Amino acid sequence: MKSKNLSEKILRSVKSKGFKYIDLPSVIEANHIVQRSGENFRKFIFSFIDQNGSELCLRPDLTIASCLRYLENNLKGKEKIFYSGQAYRKSQNKKDSIIRDQVGFEIIGSKDEKNDDKEIINTSLKSLQNIKYTSGTLTIGNVEIFNLLISKLDIPKRWKLRLSRHFWREKYFNDLLKRLETNSDVDPTIVEIDKKRYFKMLNEDLSKVVAGRSINEILKRFDNKIRDPRGASKGKNVSKIIKDFLKIKCPITKAASELNKFFKKNKINLVVDQKYFPISNNKISKLNVIFSTSFGRQLEYYTGMVFKIDIKSKSKNKNIINGGRYDKLISDLGSKNQVAAVGAAINLDSLWLYG
Repeated sequence: MKSKNLSEKILRSVKSKGFKYIDLPSVIEANHIVQRSGENFRKFIFSFIDQNGSELCLRPDLTIASCLRYLENNLKGKEKIFYSGQAYRKSQNKKDSIIRDQVGFEIIGSKDEKNDDKEIINTSLKSLQNIKYTSGTLTIGNVEIFNLLISKLDIPKRWKLRLSRHFWREKYFNDLLKRLETNSDVDPTIVEIDKKRYFKMLNEDLSKVVAGRSINEILKRFDNKIRDPRGASKGKNVSKIIKDFLKIKCPITKAASELNKFFKKNKINLVVDQKYFPISNNKISKLNVIFSTSFGRQLEYYTGMVFKIDIKSKSKNKNIINGGRYDKLISDLGSKNQVAAVGAAINLDSLWLYG
């Protein structure tokens, strides 16, 4: 009964901020999950084949179910929604529950990014008023700033795509940095062969098609490969810049100045301002507010601001709220247009300890 009362208080708290309650389907098409998170993620979902031969699964993530609803109902414009329910996901840790009770809330289809980010965090903070705790931390990151840094680095385009795409896969990302340090993906002998082919093709008809590509397209690809940095020292320097960037952690009020100091030191033509940081106070109630460049690597679909709230009570630390911006998720699921979206999820399983 205690847990039910706490859940109802949180739902009323979210509703009071102007969010509309919706129901979400418990079963979705498995390919939506696998396409987003990779074939390897299949081992974490509960899937089955229906009578028509389609592979379905119990929803492992309420955010994806919500975005599919927006897409499949051909909704347009701004929506402020919230929902409660269970997510079902297998775990390699036997102590983890396969059923996760959550309350989620989202702003979809709005163009007011800064204020929407702030509203999602403020709604999360208001829900904490129903919980007894002694202290905690609000950690904020921003995946967009990381991607902006990568875009400015002196590395081949393919490396920029790799590093941005795999930022959320920490172990694999670190392996990529090791490869970058040695330029191990490039064979100098192949580069010399490419140069010879490049100069030979310069004399051919640029509109001529070879293996599905025009000579002009092929020359552009050759040019990118030939221009790739060959020196190992350059790869090491770039890797060091990335590693040093990911060490930045500071009070939120110092985030912009610390980042701009870093960019200036490393001669990177980049400046960030307060729009990247929806919170401007180092302390909110019982929470310390910090910024961390390495935070935001839990889910692949985050594209901008990300945050989490951890609280402490009776000597126990628990992560209770996670959220962020995922502007590409709905288009990745099939929309022809990119739809802005930001939201958060409250882990009710963790909150039962604090009610």
